[in-house]
Amino acid sequence: MKQHQTIDRKNIRFMMDLFYSQVLKDEIIADFFIEKLGDEMISDEWQIHLNLLTDFWMSTILGESAYKGQPIKPHIHMEGLKRASFEAWLQLFFQTVDKVYTKEPADIFKTKSKSIANNFMKLLKL
Repeated sequence: MKQHQTIDRKNIRFMMDLFYSQVLKDEIIADFFIEKLGDEMISDEWQIHLNLLTDFWMSTILGESAYKGQPIKPHIHMEGLKRASFEAWLQLFFQTVDKVYTKEPADIFKTKSKSIANNFMKLLKL
């Protein structure tokens, strides 16, 4: 797989597709996503979610105004969410980022995602 040196919408979306294909196989976090979105990433629900997350990362990393949501909101009422859930998410995310990007852009995603996960855990009292 070719690693990207720059970040753009196309490779963020590729990263989201690759990442969530791995999430659906993970024994710690898959059920959270399957419960809300199903287990087929070709579904309308998944496509909406993947587009939303592509917009989120475009806004978070590149400062574009594509994302208009509140990222903590969907997590507030998720039953069974634990610190280990966020740790598993981060581990998979880091692995995916390392496959998709060279070191410099990968480090940008890792730093930002770790900060976001820590903020979520603090807000959710995990």
